Amino acid sequence: MMLGYLLARAGIDVVVLEKHGDFLRDFRGDTIHPSTLEVMDEPHQELNKLAAQIDDFPVAIGDLSHLPVKCKFVAFMPQWEFLNFLAEAGSKFPTFRVIMNAEATGLVEENGSVRGVRATTREGELDIRAALVVAADGRHSVLRERAGLEVQVLGAPVDVLWMRLSRRASTDPGQTLGRFLRGKFMVLLNRDDYWQCAFLIPKGGFDALRASPIEAFRETVVGVCPFFADRVAELRSWDDVKLLSVAVDRLRQWYRPGLLCIGDAAHAMSPIGGVGINLAIQDAIAAANILAPALRRGPVAVDLLRAVQQRRMFPTRATQRLQILAQDRILTPALKTTAPLRKLPLAFRLFNAFPILRRIPARIIGMGFRPEHVHLRLAD
Repeated sequence: MMLGYLLARAGIDVVVLEKHGDFLRDFRGDTIHPSTLEVMDEPHQELNKLAAQIDDFPVAIGDLSHLPVKCKFVAFMPQWEFLNFLAEAGSKFPTFRVIMNAEATGLVEENGSVRGVRATTREGELDIRAALVVAADGRHSVLRERAGLEVQVLGAPVDVLWMRLSRRASTDPGQTLGRFLRGKFMVLLNRDDYWQCAFLIPKGGFDALRASPIEAFRETVVGVCPFFADRVAELRSWDDVKLLSVAVDRLRQWYRPGLLCIGDAAHAMSPIGGVGINLAIQDAIAAANILAPALRRGPVAVDLLRAVQQRRMFPTRATQRLQILAQDRILTPALKTTAPLRKLPLAFRLFNAFPILRRIPARIIGMGFRPEHVHLRLAD
């Protein structure tokens, strides 16, 4: 959607296919980071301090207030509102079109090149010819599979359960990034009148968890966050708990002649740091900057598609490397721990003792390794 908006803004004909009838999605942590906020502005909630509670020890992890950008915070904005915002912004350009209830199912190929996309709609089958097809259909991308692009699986030892519990401002804590207690880890996002909660479990452990009554899971949640005791019954059944099967992977090659993959279709990210949507948007900005001049003339040379991957491969690799390090060194050992913590690990003690160190994770999470900026001029 971001790429379509930027290309239409530059005067290029764009069709965006959306599989669903609206932009509502499963419950997720919808964070928009400073690198993305630099290129947009829309109402949102703001977070400029990252913190955690590890057993009985409070930890200050990141301080975004020192970032060299206008928006020195992470914004909370539901994904459907963000997508509606982009769709509305794109609709102001005559070259921008969104087709809802259109599921991409295959590629139109001629002489070894992709020349378009096939989709299923309520009206029947649809073929759209295009100078370039961009696959942004997620970590289980149908189009990258149809294209035969090779996926490098990097592994993920955890899955995430998302849920919603009401918040009481008079008694509940303020913004808390994470709460860890004896092998149980939750992330809490303050959404004013409710908490958006992520509960980490070992990879593939959801079926075993669901075999127990929801009451047992409620007790576990209260064990990590005691202040939920008076409202955990809001989790009426397992239907109120949504599974995110975590994957960390990337394509060895993001493109074929006439086709480019971006976002999760090119590189599925761990939820650590909440950077997935922001890395995807940076892909879109880089792709628009590099490809728009050629798209004004027609089909895009493979060298330019390769240039997009080369531009975005370093931040992808670096971010995934840090996420895997955090998974292997922090999350996996923590989920196996059952004894109470006697003292904080050294890194967290340093964050508490030296506030200047909090700028490092803030910079990585807030800006990433290669923030992009829109260089395209508006079409005449």
